[in-house]
Amino acid sequence: MKLLPLVLLTTSAVHAQTPSKARPIIVAQDGSGTYRTVQEAVDAVPNQSQETVTIFIKKGTYREKLVVPALKVHIKMVGEDEDQTILTYDDHSGTNGITTPTSHSVLVQANDFSAENITFENNAGYTAGQAVALHVEGDRCTFRNCRVVGNQDILFLSTNHTRQYFKDCYLEGTTDFIFGASTAVFDHCVIKSKKNSFITAASTPAGQRFGFVFLSCKLTADTALAKKVNLGRPWRPNAKVLYLNAEMGSHITATGWDNWKNPENEKTAYFAEYNSTGPGANPKGRVAWSHQLTAKEARQYTVKAVFAASEPWLP
Repeated sequence: MKLLPLVLLTTSAVHAQTPSKARPIIVAQDGSGTYRTVQEAVDAVPNQSQETVTIFIKKGTYREKLVVPALKVHIKMVGEDEDQTILTYDDHSGTNGITTPTSHSVLVQANDFSAENITFENNAGYTAGQAVALHVEGDRCTFRNCRVVGNQDILFLSTNHTRQYFKDCYLEGTTDFIFGASTAVFDHCVIKSKKNSFITAASTPAGQRFGFVFLSCKLTADTALAKKVNLGRPWRPNAKVLYLNAEMGSHITATGWDNWKNPENEKTAYFAEYNSTGPGANPKGRVAWSHQLTAKEARQYTVKAVFAASEPWLP
């Protein structure tokens, strides 16, 4: 991974008090940047900024329960190194009043947020239950070369009629680890399962055209613990999940999908695939209520088309 050219930033940029495109904020735990914590940097961004404010985050493990409030729009966070710039916390549901939505390590409420080269982690542990690493409520949010890691329920894309784009990202978890109501595209991402369970739990609302769309993703597993993994199950009746041109490991079950112990969900959920490959691909053996798209049907699922369903946006 190419490191950011932090050495080229001037001293005045490092110590700037008014963030702007020309003067990015730098976060460094050793005191060499503008702030030592990411939350301080976010708080320093002007409310409702009309230009993108860049926050460079130097390598380190930042243990913060980070919130990007709704007024802090147009923030771009860029880590120095994808594997070594880690935003982490260990909250999980059932402790001290914490619920699944509030168990987040990072909560993004603002629109037009973007992140690159950052690991979002919840390190509550394998047996902790629901423990969200990244909770996104904002619209038009983009993540590139990022890692979202933990166990159960790591990525919560919670709000209907919002859109998120994940490009060249790595996501790993145990149960329902990609879940929520938004429209999200996962483009050339690696999705790793860590136990026998389910990858997605979409709660797409009725009337929303798209839910989770996986484009040319690779589905892998911890083969010692994950031998029977389903592509998804419907958290809400109108869940929509599609995998197009996915490479699927042998851990994916032959039937592929689950109705969450409710046959009525089979009438309303829309689960589909196109051109799945690898040992986990089994188009003839999938549950009868899922769909195998034709080439013509698959062509409608472009990034541009998916994100233009409500209003035009091309990340």
